Amino acid sequence: MRQLRIWQSECIAQALSSFESQSHFLCHATPAAGKTVMVASVAKTLFERDKIDFVICFSPSRAVAQSVATTFSQVLGKSFNGKIGAAGGSYTYQSMSTLPKELWQVLSDHRVLVVLDEIHHCSGSGSDDFIIGNSWGKTILDRIQGNASYSIALSGTPWRTDDTPIALARYTQPDGELHCDYEYGLRRAVSDGVCREPKIVLTDNREIHLSSSEHGLQTYSSIRDTIEHGHISYPDFLFRDEVIDHTLSEGSKKLSEIRQHIPNAGGLVVAATVAHAEHIATRLAELGESSVVASCRTPDAHQTINYFRASTNRWIISVGMISEGTDIPRLQVCCHLSRIRTELHFRQVLGRILRRQADEPSDIGGWLYVLAEQNLTEFARRIGEDLPEQTVVSFSPITPKQNSDGLIGRTALARDTDTAERDIEFDVGGTWDAEKGLVPPSESAELTISNHYWNEILSLFEGQVV
Repeated sequence: MRQLRIWQSECIAQALSSFESQSHFLCHATPAAGKTVMVASVAKTLFERDKIDFVICFSPSRAVAQSVATTFSQVLGKSFNGKIGAAGGSYTYQSMSTLPKELWQVLSDHRVLVVLDEIHHCSGSGSDDFIIGNSWGKTILDRIQGNASYSIALSGTPWRTDDTPIALARYTQPDGELHCDYEYGLRRAVSDGVCREPKIVLTDNREIHLSSSEHGLQTYSSIRDTIEHGHISYPDFLFRDEVIDHTLSEGSKKLSEIRQHIPNAGGLVVAATVAHAEHIATRLAELGESSVVASCRTPDAHQTINYFRASTNRWIISVGMISEGTDIPRLQVCCHLSRIRTELHFRQVLGRILRRQADEPSDIGGWLYVLAEQNLTEFARRIGEDLPEQTVVSFSPITPKQNSDGLIGRTALARDTDTAERDIEFDVGGTWDAEKGLVPPSESAELTISNHYWNEILSLFEGQVV
């Protein structure tokens, strides 16, 4: 069995002590800290003390559930496939509605520890007579609460974007603050050498020119300014080749630099759509970079992820497959080109590149490249506040590719849509309408990006330009 980290030993002791007087335990530990090993070790001690007969784990994706099963099997020294003779089983929250009634009966007939990974996905509160929440949270309250001998909830980001209560969580009154039985934050994890130091690179420019027949030439001081005026949306920036190429180029250079010290270091691109991911793969190829794509449409996507995990390949491009819980320690660079702009998703993506490998140099961080959109910039600033001793945030300007007229030409944008099982192409300014389909832009627009730094936010991070 691998040697436990100090925080893991502390949390194990706290959980076992808490179980003397309560049946539920909530651990908040920063992404990439090693929560699964910790909770598997709790289970091992409970087995050794003859406190439990079985363990049932739930997590938000099949890839994570498989990883959990592997870790529990290694720590317990027993199979963990849910079959006769196994120490337990690992399932997804999605599968709760289709699990056989015999499995739920195990909770009543035997002493069971239930592990709820990434519990923030499950909302729920109320009494036996009236329960509110999403389907996963309601199932937890209905079938697990009061039936499991013990339960442990884990989260690296213990809050919900809709502000609804997390299932089984306790909140202080009257301020409504979440009570965690044990907390292990990013600051301590970096100080302990458990996590890499985050390095967040924001891309923006001081002058963005939008040329149209209707409004003439409009100049904006930042991506944020352009979006606020409504002419260009954030996803439109994500599909611009000059934005993609700049982000990938910066990420590729950093990855090559890191691989001089860590030869198997890998990079992750979080894409907006399947078509976007495929286009990014093409742009990477033009940089001389090979890559694999993992999405819900990728045949054997989980095998693709597992193969990449064990390989020395440089890049994997993901659409909703590697955002949380997926353990690929060799990932050290991430290009964030996703449409999702929530702090929960931002921190989960960042966590994918902070899981430190054994014996790697302590001065090599995890590098995240994002556009300096308003929300993402604020999330980066908060990460910086978590680590006041480090320089977390820096800036990188986009280098324009000019044509003979000195302007960047029009770029077609490819999008998946929620209303059609096909990809569409449109110029900057075009929109998709659920009833009308593709609506042509009201103005012919050309976007040019000049090589200047973003002045509005730069003053907040003086001197931190890469």
